[in-house]
Amino acid sequence: MSQHDLGRCVTNALEQYFRDLDGERPAAIYDMVLKSVEKPMLEVVLAKAGANQTVAAEMLGINRNTLRKKLTEHQLL
Repeated sequence: MSQHDLGRCVTNALEQYFRDLDGERPAAIYDMVLKSVEKPMLEVVLAKAGANQTVAAEMLGINRNTLRKKLTEHQLL
């Protein structure tokens, strides 16, 4: 799966979201998309890292403390 495939998935999901709104005005799309993508990304990366947070943080390219904060936010700890 390439980055383009992931981008296409997001595009398709957003297009469907706007169709489902049926003319209603959307709000807070940025936060909605980030929260929708971030949790499954963290789950998969943490699993691939064997639950090792240091390795997962390296894979994600973020600080381990930032990872722990995000894991807490998504109730993954």
